[in-house]
Amino acid sequence: MSHTDELVSQSAVELKKRLDAREISPVELLDACIERIETLNPKINAFSATCFDRARAEAREAERDLANGNRQGILQGLPIGIKDLEETAGVLTTYGSPLFRSNVPSEDNTLVQRLRGAGAIVVGKTNVPEMGAGANSFNPVWGATGNPFNPELNAGGSSGGSAAALAVDMVPLCSGSDTGGSLRIPAAKCGVVGLRTSPGLVPSERKQLGWTPLAVVGPMGRDVADTWLQLAATAGASGTDPLSYPFTMPPSIDSARPADLSRLRVGYTEDFGVCEVDDEIRAVFREKIDALRSAFAVCEPVEVQMKDAHTCFDVLRAEAFVMSLQKAYDKDPDLLGPNPRANYEMGASLKLKDCVRAHNEQTLIFRAFQKLFDRYDVILSPTTPVSPFPWTQPYLKSVNGVALENYYRWLSLTYVVTLATNPALSLPVGSDHRGMPFGLQMIGRFRGDLELLLAAHAVEAVCEGSPELRRPKPDLQALSKTQVDLRAIVTHPPVLGASAAAHGERPAV
Repeated sequence: MSHTDELVSQSAVELKKRLDAREISPVELLDACIERIETLNPKINAFSATCFDRARAEAREAERDLANGNRQGILQGLPIGIKDLEETAGVLTTYGSPLFRSNVPSEDNTLVQRLRGAGAIVVGKTNVPEMGAGANSFNPVWGATGNPFNPELNAGGSSGGSAAALAVDMVPLCSGSDTGGSLRIPAAKCGVVGLRTSPGLVPSERKQLGWTPLAVVGPMGRDVADTWLQLAATAGASGTDPLSYPFTMPPSIDSARPADLSRLRVGYTEDFGVCEVDDEIRAVFREKIDALRSAFAVCEPVEVQMKDAHTCFDVLRAEAFVMSLQKAYDKDPDLLGPNPRANYEMGASLKLKDCVRAHNEQTLIFRAFQKLFDRYDVILSPTTPVSPFPWTQPYLKSVNGVALENYYRWLSLTYVVTLATNPALSLPVGSDHRGMPFGLQMIGRFRGDLELLLAAHAVEAVCEGSPELRRPKPDLQALSKTQVDLRAIVTHPPVLGASAAAHGERPAV
């Protein structure tokens, strides 16, 4: 194993320990990450714009601080990728849209401020669908993100670039966000961990409808302890998010009281009673449950009340898109891609009574779902209804021969949980029937993010002891030999603004 491979394969928690002990330097670690990005990004297109020159300057500064005993934060010296929906000062931030092809923000948003304030070193932006619409990360600015296990298949979305980058050890940490599953689905498809946080736990400044609980930002990592570490750097109240609230947590999962699986009460569902799920994925899920069942005090099927969840999500999601896309649509509808445009037009056709009913239905779903936790500590389900499919197929059109109503209906296993507002995590649990990563969705009680992480950490430890359940890892040697044109859909290359050029930003592919 080369020195680069040895460094980048270590967890963020382990790298933090080695940085603090001065066994490795921030510059050394960053250079290893950049080498991995330059080697493998052309194969999967996980990173869009990068800022290596600025990152190197920050790594040198972190090295001086650590040498002088001046620790700036719990992420000091750790490279990180930022999802290309987050405003990042001086770095090209396109949202995957031609409308923002040369957008270089002057300030970091709250999430990025907290990450950088904790000492994380931003190396670049990770790829997304256009305007974050959909669970297949391709757009006309940067192209498609390929799955690290097979670049001809999709990596999920909208945090697909982040999940793919983590899977091949480009960086130890990446940011994500989630409305209908945008963080959990790519984590499942790429074999990493993604936490949909409770609304307001990590403030999201970019929500234009600040009171909605649908959209959240949250951490992604290769394991649960790394995910905890990033959460510890970002959680807590902020004047930029009206749903945010004060929250403190131990900086390390090892300093928290571990979960005792032998006392954990688990309920599980294949489909929440309303979701279309591929028969083979159902079979895989049953196998995973059977393999884990003996570790829990209780493990039994559960009935969930989600009768009108699809219509409810359609309306609430459409409200957010109307708010965010109205100016662009009014200027020229043709400037929007098909997914963003369809979302806007669906929302614009709604009536007030539709919105009122949807908000009432979400309240009913929330109340019914919370009652389940009188009996259970955690609820389990598959994260996605199918194995990864080609990224050239924009979305899933049917499951088991049943036609789906719209391009995002295949995300329902995650968006029904979004409506309940409970924290939810996708944990890699071995492979599916096609040899691709299988994500187990773990759902915790209302605002029980830390208890959920601790339970996931304990399940992860059980899985690591089993060849059939442990986290799968892509074959990097085989990946390096692939030849897939992931930029085939790019219409025009991005234009770098003066601020970006000054920091040395450039496309990563």
